[in-house]
Amino acid sequence: MNPLTSPPPIRTKDLLLPAVLGLVLPTVWLVFLALANENIFQPWMYLPLTLIPLSGSAGAIFFYFMGFHWFPHGTKKLIAIIFSSILYFIILWLTSVFIFNYTGHWH
Repeated sequence: MNPLTSPPPIRTKDLLLPAVLGLVLPTVWLVFLALANENIFQPWMYLPLTLIPLSGSAGAIFFYFMGFHWFPHGTKKLIAIIFSSILYFIILWLTSVFIFNYTGHWH
């Protein structure tokens, strides 16, 4: 019987890459949508441009924890990666719906 091993320690350096990737991907998408709009930039865009990337960053950190910290091996890792990927997009979708509904631009 194998003794239970503790997970590796959490380092902020390891969390930086998923947080930045989770922040940059929705930001690039939102900036593209804002620039493609006929009205170049309006004040209501501040809220989506800040909160949606922050939720993407939080979802990416959760993805890192699920796939590489909590379940580092075997089929549990595969299930954790699939589950956290789906949850990442659900988090982005719900945040987008709530923010655009709050600003009155969800049609």
